[in-house]
Amino acid sequence: MSHNLSPQAAGAAADVTRDAVLTVRDLNVVYQGATPVHAVKDVSLTLHRGEILGLAGESGCGKSTLAYAVNRLHDWPAEVTSGSVTFHDRDGEDLDLLALPPGRLRRFRWSKLSMVFQGAMNALNPVTTVRAQLEDVLTTHRPGMSKQERGARCAEVLELVGVEPRRMASYPHELSGGMRQRVMIAMALLLDPQVMIMDEPTTALDVLVQRGILREILRLRDELGFAVVFITHDLPLLLELSDRIAVMLRGEIVEYDTAETLYRQPRHPYTRRLLDSFPSLTGERGAFLRDGAADRTQVPTDGGAR
Repeated sequence: MSHNLSPQAAGAAADVTRDAVLTVRDLNVVYQGATPVHAVKDVSLTLHRGEILGLAGESGCGKSTLAYAVNRLHDWPAEVTSGSVTFHDRDGEDLDLLALPPGRLRRFRWSKLSMVFQGAMNALNPVTTVRAQLEDVLTTHRPGMSKQERGARCAEVLELVGVEPRRMASYPHELSGGMRQRVMIAMALLLDPQVMIMDEPTTALDVLVQRGILREILRLRDELGFAVVFITHDLPLLLELSDRIAVMLRGEIVEYDTAETLYRQPRHPYTRRLLDSFPSLTGERGAFLRDGAADRTQVPTDGGAR
């Protein structure tokens, strides 16, 4: 099975069926209206078990639209017009996610594939305790669990993400931004999913908190074996975190390769521009623009403007 990718995006197309857990083929999503917007165009991706697949691109390029389409969370006017999304369960069953009936889809979400939404730091209910919100997931999807079992499971996942179980009695406003984000990740882990989609999970967090959460994601992936689709505009972050990276531009995957190859040998001009947009912390001082032309004069040591 091969990817329908542009020549620039063909780098990781080989061996796409090896231990795959999720495959997306020729997916198209259109926002219908007087002037339809083709937000996702013929996207094909494969996620392997235990892999972290990064999805990079500027705001508005279709990253979140793709994630919502995979999880069938779109409402009208968004419409999947063609393509397929297949989940390869551990038990050997292949599920066509775009064709699952509502009841089966409801049971599938969170238990097989969970999602940490963009802006998740503020997604918790402000008038309900952390315990009540975590237990609600278990009550819905694991109705046979006792109250004691639910409490033990909630405490377990909070500990996994570095939050003390006593915080279950807290309300969201009593937690820091980093702790709220960790609670959302714990919620996504409650049912031991095989795939987790994380849409900008570290947005609005300071660098130190972001670093701590990324370490937790890597540790949990190694410990629990789930696969991750990590969505962000921050390409350098993905180079450090991901096994493979797909670069998205105007709804299309324009480059798709291992993180190392994409860093050392980027093929698409947009990928090169993304890499060049982040300054080096160790390199020599470079030129900066003045009156639209490159100026080779060094930046003043006092930080003043020229």
